[in-house]
Amino acid sequence: MQQKSPATKIALKIAAGILHLLFNVLFYTVVVYVIIQGSKYAFTFAYQVFGSMPKDPEPGYQVEVQILKGESTMSIASKLEVSNVIQNKYSFYVKTKLKKYDIMPGTFVLNTSMDYDEILDVITNISNSIAEEKSIEDTEKAVP
Repeated sequence: MQQKSPATKIALKIAAGILHLLFNVLFYTVVVYVIIQGSKYAFTFAYQVFGSMPKDPEPGYQVEVQILKGESTMSIASKLEVSNVIQNKYSFYVKTKLKKYDIMPGTFVLNTSMDYDEILDVITNISNSIAEEKSIEDTEKAVP
């Protein structure tokens, strides 16, 4: 086995040091990027829950949403998200649970330019319903 010359040993140490430095820089860059993206998501989520953030700017467009008697809050939030009335079903769900809103069954006309508070003001008041309430059992019986 040959012995390495001192110049080769120094070159290998320098290369190993540079490689180690590059891996550290890459690792910390990824960590900082993940922290920044997580912070952006957390801020947006918190602003949706506690702030006033409509899905679309004025005037938006009207959407009819039917809420069935006995339907879960998460199911209602999913309906609103699919109907493009809200941006995030999870932030809507959290807001609804934090403020302890009682969502009423019925068919409601909502606008995509409404924020969460305005939407909840409409769907928690039965007098805002434009159609007769139905229950989940009624809709299950109607489907063959």
